Amino acid sequence: MGKIEWPPGNMLYPLPAVMISCGTSPDDYNIITISWTGTINTNPPMVSVSIRKERHSYHLIKESKEFVINLTTEKLAKATDWCGVRSGKDFDKFKEMHLTPVKASKLKTAPLIAESPVNIECKVAEIIPLGSHDLFLAEIVAVNIDKKYLDKNTGVFDLRQTNPLVYLHGNYYNLGERLGRFGFSVQKKRTKRPDKNSI
Repeated sequence: MGKIEWPPGNMLYPLPAVMISCGTSPDDYNIITISWTGTINTNPPMVSVSIRKERHSYHLIKESKEFVINLTTEKLAKATDWCGVRSGKDFDKFKEMHLTPVKASKLKTAPLIAESPVNIECKVAEIIPLGSHDLFLAEIVAVNIDKKYLDKNTGVFDLRQTNPLVYLHGNYYNLGERLGRFGFSVQKKRTKRPDKNSI
């Protein structure tokens, strides 16, 4: 099987499809759908989002220095797509998609999306111009989770139950079957202890 050289471009997939909420008051609350986002640091916890300057949300985030990353689900697929192809200059996206803005726990202005299972509150630390996009580096100041996805016995948050949405080269997908846990490739197999009665 041979390989051919492909034109340079963005081929790092799949990516999370997230809705980012921003704005300083209910009159200018907005949602932008982004897949160019990612984890960049553990301590302090930080993320990045890449946004074009011509997007309506770009200026809202640049001025307020706040935004919320709202994880999306299979049920939120239509709203996720719609908020990515329509502009907040022309529509009230919360109203059009029947989404509920909720006051954040730490941020002063940017709202959470109530229907999202996970809301990640972020404060912008630095903006780096890249070319077509600017990269917003932000510190995570709070995370809000829907308690219905907590395991009743262990208290562990099970994100898979939310049916997370991912973006793959122009298409949306949900997750497939689990293939292994982190570290499974080097994990030693447990040996069964001999039954006391068999000795």
